[in-house]
Amino acid sequence: MNTDIKSQFVQIQGAKIHYLESGANNAKSVLFLHGASFSSQTWQEIGTLKLLSEEGYRAVAVDLPGYGSSERISGSNVEFLLASIEILKLNKPILVSPSMSGNYSLPFLVNNSEKLSGFVAVAPVGIIRFTQQVQEIQVPTLAIWGSNDRIVSVEEADKLLKVMPNGEKVILQNAGHACYMRATDEFHEHLIKFIERC
Repeated sequence: MNTDIKSQFVQIQGAKIHYLESGANNAKSVLFLHGASFSSQTWQEIGTLKLLSEEGYRAVAVDLPGYGSSERISGSNVEFLLASIEILKLNKPILVSPSMSGNYSLPFLVNNSEKLSGFVAVAPVGIIRFTQQVQEIQVPTLAIWGSNDRIVSVEEADKLLKVMPNGEKVILQNAGHACYMRATDEFHEHLIKFIERC
């Protein structure tokens, strides 16, 4: 089984976009976004990409435009995600979206939920703004938060799940906003269980 992590570039909306990838091309895919202080590298450093490929999944972590090694784009966030999914040939991926990447994932969910097998909301920003629009979206959703999140409160997880009927919430104790950094093993455990069900 190939658990090597490949660092690659692709042209999206005229910009050079960097991503990391592990696992077989035809496996169930998981697309990782990142928060403002992080990049695709984070998911390599905490072992997520390697773990998922060992479990038989295809894991792709993208540097969002203007972050990591990716150039800025002039197009919309939604178009960027759509193009990423198409160009990287991700067939109905599970989308993992922490923090700042909510600016990409939430509007994407509103318009393109049928393109996803699952949505992992890791305290994404913008929930209040999109609560009305994501109502009744049926995508299986895992809301995963750190109990000590001072940036996006745990109450926002409840607001999200109140309107999304197919969701569940996990709170990682003593973890902050980037809960996957502090409670990495627990985060991975819940993530893998969720992916198995999607």
